[in-house]
Amino acid sequence: MARNRDADIDFAGPVRRILIAVLVLLLTATFLVWRIDSPRVERFREAIVDRVVPNMDWALLPVTKFVGMVESARSYARIYEQNQQLKRELQQMKAWKEAAVQLEQQNAKLLAQNHVRLDPQLTSVSGVVLADSGSPFRQSVLLNVGARDGIVDGWATMDGLGLVGRISGVGERTARVILLTDSSSRIPVTIQPSGQRAILAGDNTAAPPLDFLEAPEQVRPGDRVISSGDGGVFPAGILVGEVAKDRDNRLRVRLAAEYDRLDFLRVLRSHPAERITDPGVLIPPEVPPLVAADQARMQGPQPQDGVQVSQ
Repeated sequence: MARNRDADIDFAGPVRRILIAVLVLLLTATFLVWRIDSPRVERFREAIVDRVVPNMDWALLPVTKFVGMVESARSYARIYEQNQQLKRELQQMKAWKEAAVQLEQQNAKLLAQNHVRLDPQLTSVSGVVLADSGSPFRQSVLLNVGARDGIVDGWATMDGLGLVGRISGVGERTARVILLTDSSSRIPVTIQPSGQRAILAGDNTAAPPLDFLEAPEQVRPGDRVISSGDGGVFPAGILVGEVAKDRDNRLRVRLAAEYDRLDFLRVLRSHPAERITDPGVLIPPEVPPLVAADQARMQGPQPQDGVQVSQ
């Protein structure tokens, strides 16, 4: 059987080698043309660029778009990294801001305690709030001062801005403070400038109501409320808060003390007023009725106006 010689001839190999040789020559010539430093070659390069590049915009468009996409992706990556860094710095700044606000508030409270204007005869003991021992039915806090510091039941406490409550329960090292908002708290107050007297009754809310007002129409929202000192419960003249109205038009007191941030409390040493048991020099002693009648008989009848009494 005769073999087909034409089937054994391979045309792909020689053609591939010829194309590779032509491509290498073309690239070498292009490299040499673009590297030769000659005025004629320079003009030739410019002519080729002027003739080819304007007509190749359609071919360069995908390359230009792809390069733009790569640059946009890199820019987006840089922006994302910067955004994450700014978020971390912002979180750190928030933490520093919160710490600065707390220090500023504590500093303001301590300064207010140092410059608060009270009766010069009143002295005080400052204590730190250990815990809020309040509940939905009882509003109180614990202080780190007690009997060893001379604390006595009933003394008033302040936070440097306004009245907070009174001591109710004293231990050796701690004391319990019943807040003005507690339902068992009742203190006499004076409303300025009207001078109205009332009772501030705690009801476990942030703004206790005013009870037993003689003339409520004389009281306006924003009026100043201070302790009256009646009954010897609290010293007089301590700031309590200001008058406000609720939705039911009931008069309440917006307390001056910051109950949400009770860090330091000032316990006022208030001593009971001295009682007067003997009458003064200008007040004569009381004469019993029988003695007064005997003295009148001994003196006899007194002459009236225009009438002579004969013996």
